[in-house]
Amino acid sequence: MAKTIHSMIRVLDEARSVEFYNKAFGLTVADRLDFPEFTLVYLSNAEQEFELELTVNKDRTEPYDLGDGYGHLAVSVGDLEVEHARFEAEGLAPRKLVEFAPDGELVARFFFVADPDGYQIEVLERGGRFK
Repeated sequence: MAKTIHSMIRVLDEARSVEFYNKAFGLTVADRLDFPEFTLVYLSNAEQEFELELTVNKDRTEPYDLGDGYGHLAVSVGDLEVEHARFEAEGLAPRKLVEFAPDGELVARFFFVADPDGYQIEVLERGGRFK
């Protein structure tokens, strides 16, 4: 059976992205592979084995066009209100808290935040199918 191990995004500024993901989600550099034309930075935390791979193309000077195909990454947290307040205090500009309850039944509670390159991250409260 397959095991999901990482997801990759292209970033313009390695230090800025590493700082954001550390502040927002406690991700730290697990590995860094430097090549002549690009650098791969693997971020993780003690919560899981899954990693976020940041690809930094060394000759890139313009922000990436995320196009209309990218959706979002998602993470789960134990206390959504506490995390939302922490994001605000850190200056990470989280969007508003949302309670998604079609037909009156709560499916999920979440907020979104954008990383420095514009990638959207959904922060979901743990519960139900969102563990």
